Amino acid sequence: MKDQTKIVAALLIGAAAGAAAALLFAPDSGKATRDEIADYFNDLLETTKEKASSVASNVKDYGTDLVDKAKSKFQNAAENASDYTDTLVDTAKSKTNDTVEQAKSAVKDTANNWNGAVQNA
Repeated sequence: MKDQTKIVAALLIGAAAGAAAALLFAPDSGKATRDEIADYFNDLLETTKEKASSVASNVKDYGTDLVDKAKSKFQNAAENASDYTDTLVDTAKSKTNDTVEQAKSAVKDTANNWNGAVQNA
């Protein structure tokens, strides 16, 4: 991008110098030549301002797009992390409930075995 800018600037400067030289060597009166040079440089200045404005707008749009993409990626990452956390919590609850049920069953079986052993004794 910087190389293109340098090339465009060099082209504009060269064009301006060439136009100024052509006008200075033209067979017009001094006043007419100065007016033509002033008009040419005013046109050149206006064109440069328009190009600069266009480049600034493009840079702003590009920056806005980058910010939007970054926000979107962050949002997706946050949602994925939240979903993953929810899955981990659900899995932990399920395993805990399974373990509690197994423990209850083991306690009941042990109590029944002891109860049977006491009654048979």
